[in-house]
Amino acid sequence: MSSKKNTEHLRRMNSWWYLIPLVFTPVFFVSGDKTVPEATQTHPTEVEALQAELPLHVNERVERWIDLFHTVLKSDFEVFLSRRGTYGELVRDALRARGMPEDLLYLAMMESGLKPRAISKASAVGLWQFMSPTALQYGLRVDSYVDERRDPIGATEAALDYLHWLHGRFGSWYLAAAAYNAGPGRVERVLRRYADGRVGDENLYWEIVDHLPKETREYVPRLIAAAILAKNASAYGFVVNSTERYAFDLVFVPGGTTLRRVASALEIDVGILKDLNPHLVQGVTPPTEVYGVRVPVGDSQRVVAALARGPDIRRADD
Repeated sequence: MSSKKNTEHLRRMNSWWYLIPLVFTPVFFVSGDKTVPEATQTHPTEVEALQAELPLHVNERVERWIDLFHTVLKSDFEVFLSRRGTYGELVRDALRARGMPEDLLYLAMMESGLKPRAISKASAVGLWQFMSPTALQYGLRVDSYVDERRDPIGATEAALDYLHWLHGRFGSWYLAAAAYNAGPGRVERVLRRYADGRVGDENLYWEIVDHLPKETREYVPRLIAAAILAKNASAYGFVVNSTERYAFDLVFVPGGTTLRRVASALEIDVGILKDLNPHLVQGVTPPTEVYGVRVPVGDSQRVVAALARGPDIRRADD
């Protein structure tokens, strides 16, 4: 074999592996929402019937949010419920795997409306509204090509790590949620000043609620109201559009591969790939590394075939 042919042979041998797709199709479970009797009143009189894993305390603050979600904010809440069809089981699956309350799904719903690309005025991003420093602290990648705060899977794992740590610190999911919103230092200072530093009791949130920041005073009531309504959406008259669950195959592609080129190879709208890969902020994989792109279930081999045909799909000039 000539030197030139030998070099070409080695190049092919060293590059074949990126053509092998890693298929990742999340296994979705039957919804964890518990069936409840048809509501006969605007608000259920026995919240225990919902069999929630979080204690669903109902008081004036919670009632006010139930009213708002059921009236003024009804159309927004219906959109949130529709997105639950896309991302809900992904979050519940992660919560079940950790033995954490599945109702924490509604914390993400209140944070972002379950919208992976959500950005707050304070520059918090993603389903779980991570600020950049906290995201980096919990192992998420944030750079000019990849922002894993927008990744429903990665951000969920990081958020549950953080919530688990907060629960360990305060011994209460209500206080953990409050600390997720206001910061653990703020909640700890309020507990020291107004509750003798006590922890480990869900009722503590209501004892200190008036001393928390304004937004945090409504944070847990919103979470509880959302859980109550979402668990019995049809009885409350919500119209929820069905949506496909978040599922995909993963195929590794060379650096600088654009989603537009992959979409062209698959003959699908590039918007489908953008929805599957919201963390690719420029619509292109990082230029200096092989990277996994999420494609519709069953389409990974078509991407592999396109890669094998030549370099055209790897161009990042559009």
